[in-house]
Amino acid sequence: MSQPSYYVHPSAIIDSDVQIGEGSKIWHFAHVLPGSRIGTRCVLGQNTMVGPNVSLGDGCKLQNNVALYNGVTLEDDVFCGPSCVFTNVLTPRAFVERKNEFGPTLVKRGATIGANATIVCGHTIGAYAMIGAGAVVTKDVPDYALVVGNPARRIGWVSRTGERLGPDLVCPRTGERYAERDGNLFPLQSK
Repeated sequence: MSQPSYYVHPSAIIDSDVQIGEGSKIWHFAHVLPGSRIGTRCVLGQNTMVGPNVSLGDGCKLQNNVALYNGVTLEDDVFCGPSCVFTNVLTPRAFVERKNEFGPTLVKRGATIGANATIVCGHTIGAYAMIGAGAVVTKDVPDYALVVGNPARRIGWVSRTGERLGPDLVCPRTGERYAERDGNLFPLQSK
């Protein structure tokens, strides 16, 4: 019997019918529920919960105390800060069964969600967007948007590498250039 190509701490629980990609690490007291797929090179921090039927792309990082419920999909390279929250229904009541009302939530490639942020279900977080710590996302977030507050509102743009962009829309780290059009940001092709 060969060794798995990923690491699972002895205190973690991995249910049946789970896929875990090469190089992934699942730490203390994590729980991965049936039907979930963890991509390659992912890190699930202490006390995280994934599933059932949740998909994480390659290179995702879940910090401590993050729970991803049925209906949440993370594309590649998504970062979820400590204790950020994903809801699964809009009007929960303890005494009303609403499992058939779970709203899908998509977090696109490279997005970052800050510590203690709340993502209300049924929304899409755009590629490379940055959700500030403690923000409450109640609507879709465009690609490259920097949003903060409750409810979250856009206060600027960030580059692919997470640097805040100035009026020139040039990444101070990489020199990548962007253009704003119709309330959205687009990377410009380099020559």
